[in-house]
Amino acid sequence: MILNAPGSDPSSPICSAKGCRADAVWVLAWNNPKLHTPERRKTWLACEEHREHLSKFLGVRGFLKDVVRLAEWEAPSPERGEA
Repeated sequence: MILNAPGSDPSSPICSAKGCRADAVWVLAWNNPKLHTPERRKTWLACEEHREHLSKFLGVRGFLKDVVRLAEWEAPSPERGEA
């Protein structure tokens, strides 16, 4: 599971907000159209407290593509050509 939580135990991913060490509950899938192909999805994780803030940050830039509960997230599979 690759979810932008460097060095953390994949079984307990943490929020991507600066300085936050809370458990992640949400996956924010995003894409910078100037850098990424349309199907590419980068991910940030969010706890309940930071979901709205991180979503707004990505949203005002036009980067936010989807917000999904971590328990429901299926990362793109390299075998299916979705990496």
